[in-house]
Amino acid sequence: MGSPISATGRYPLLCHGIPALLIGLTLYALPAQSADTQPQTNDTELVMGIFPRRAADVTKKLFTPLAAYLSRQLERPIRLETTHNFVSFWDNVDRQRYDIVHFNQYHYVRSHKTRDYRVILKNEELNRSTIAAGLFVRKDSGINSVMDLKGRKIVFGGGKTAMMSYIAASHLLEAGGLHKGDYVTTFAINPLRAVIAVNYRQASAAGAGDIVKLMPRVRQEIDVSELKTLATSLPMAHLPWAVKQNMSQQTSMRIQAILSRAAETPSGRKVLAAAQLTNLNIAVDTEYDPHREIIRSVLGESY
Repeated sequence: MGSPISATGRYPLLCHGIPALLIGLTLYALPAQSADTQPQTNDTELVMGIFPRRAADVTKKLFTPLAAYLSRQLERPIRLETTHNFVSFWDNVDRQRYDIVHFNQYHYVRSHKTRDYRVILKNEELNRSTIAAGLFVRKDSGINSVMDLKGRKIVFGGGKTAMMSYIAASHLLEAGGLHKGDYVTTFAINPLRAVIAVNYRQASAAGAGDIVKLMPRVRQEIDVSELKTLATSLPMAHLPWAVKQNMSQQTSMRIQAILSRAAETPSGRKVLAAAQLTNLNIAVDTEYDPHREIIRSVLGESY
């Protein structure tokens, strides 16, 4: 039997054991760069990296207006980039390719420790600045508890570095009495495709952020009323934005001020809405301590 495919037939929803499309290309790809440890000048182009929570073409469309808005306000060129999967995205973070980066909470706490990226902002979506992990099943699946998933296939969105979709979702399974080996693990290319895969019965359950069912892209493809939430985690700080360690304090504070005040103006609200955000809120490192505890519990990694 061939690999399951999306409703459009364009690419696989699932790939067993590893993220799909392991070789991802950045948009506007540049040659590989080594980490720049020298202070930047005011006219140096800044690279804004956006993680592949959604398909690359969708990500580019959503965040191009925001990057252009920041470039105008900052009076400095900004290059927007993303990748097709979490593996190639993390490689770019690890190489410090991005000056400004929007990523998940695992990416942040790891890059903060290993590469000294500094958090400045966090998402506000649908007027919420927190997000929880969720386990989703079909209402007609007969699955009513975490233990009902024993021996079944669970699809996680994005790969083993996906904070809500894999790490926190795995924590939910552990809390419900299921351990690794008690279920079949598979991955979708991103959290949205994981939930969609469950709708098409390609897996019994999906791990994803609790907000995924509300995303327009998901609601356009499936009837979300056919799904139910089996379990959710406590709310935690939303997806972060961080800056590279060699960015001057003055520049990072300007970026933080411009983006955190965007909702105060019509033009700012327009670009936030284009990125499916209601605001960008100021964030501090300690807000991600709960994520660190879950990462330590699930992965055994200390950040």
